[in-house]
Amino acid sequence: MSAASSQHVLLSPAELAYLHASLSLTPPIRPDGRSPTQFRPLIAETGILPGANGSARVCFADGTEAIVGVKAEVEKTVSRSKEDEEVGLLVASAGDMDVDDEEGYAKVGADNRTGEASWVEITVEIPGVRDDDSGMVFLAQLLGEALLADGEFVKKLWINRRYHWKLYIDILLISPPLSYPLPLLSLTTHLALLSTRLPRLKSEGDEDPYFDDDWAVAPYLFPRSSSASKSSKSSPTQPTTRPPITLLVMAVGNNILFDPSKEELAVADVALAVSVTATDVDPDESDAQKETATATAGPDSADAAKRGRKLRLLSIRTIDPPSRLTPPGVPNSTNPAAIYGTTSSSGTNGNGQPQQKVESGKISEPIEPIEGVWRAPRGGAKRLVLGALVQKVLEKGGVVDEVLDALEGVELT
Repeated sequence: MSAASSQHVLLSPAELAYLHASLSLTPPIRPDGRSPTQFRPLIAETGILPGANGSARVCFADGTEAIVGVKAEVEKTVSRSKEDEEVGLLVASAGDMDVDDEEGYAKVGADNRTGEASWVEITVEIPGVRDDDSGMVFLAQLLGEALLADGEFVKKLWINRRYHWKLYIDILLISPPLSYPLPLLSLTTHLALLSTRLPRLKSEGDEDPYFDDDWAVAPYLFPRSSSASKSSKSSPTQPTTRPPITLLVMAVGNNILFDPSKEELAVADVALAVSVTATDVDPDESDAQKETATATAGPDSADAAKRGRKLRLLSIRTIDPPSRLTPPGVPNSTNPAAIYGTTSSSGTNGNGQPQQKVESGKISEPIEPIEGVWRAPRGGAKRLVLGALVQKVLEKGGVVDEVLDALEGVELT
């Protein structure tokens, strides 16, 4: 069984037409009664795998459940270019500065930290699906793309010029995929990374790293507050970033729906996977700046402005709804989801009219729409529709802020 085939919905054309018409109403009527921006209820917990550096479990109300474990190991860094050597020499010369050696090294090293995508390895497993299935590879690429998009995450794995942390993120979907699993896997990975701790470094400079054995003092990979990221009183406060989250959003007619179910996704005009991250600004920011940000974003973002949260777009990917995919074992010529067939004239029928037969390489005229029968739209999405979807996702005080608030309410263990 492939991941693509598991996404096909066994609904008749009349049922698809009824569902599409219901979702096109104002306001839309969703099969499970949710509002357009409402997520499915979920249960979340962290620290479920004692042998991992970080772990989390998330279960949606429909029974779909996922577990993510994060493990870290020290790996030796291989210098790949002369530019890396120059950066290393600059970092190594930090001890010659007129400041404390440790402070000088930390300052210069932090400014010149670099990382590579190979420092993070993501694997996705779904029951009944081969590990090399294209769907598994696509999901892993989507999650990795969002995590590595801005280049800031790999900098957190930098130890010194000679060593770095290698992260292994193992994602397991426990239950069969009752809906498109990307949002569930993304939220679970977000919580697992929030709960990830790395041993506190005790060595200095480029010497072989050794760490504190006390796990209670191990810092989080993503500290919860900006104050925790201060290395000293003299150093400026660095904004605290959060792991990215990837939301699934679709458009049906003039309506925008978040977290679509498997049936809703089947009649989507366009579906997007939008990855965003949040950054907590300096808590010492003046009240005048916060008031200005609130006035600019609107009254709905008052809570977000108080938190000092800024949303940033990382990546956008289009998702092919199941209706656009040819079911397994069904040729395009007999696929009811296909608008264009491949035909050519050959002979006559009993009434003396030209008879049509299927022949590859020739495209027939579009099939005229039939009342009460919904057919999947063909072609790309309009730019205005894509822009409206992205704008809705990045709306201040909107769905993303609600999801992040809910995730921050999960206790880290």
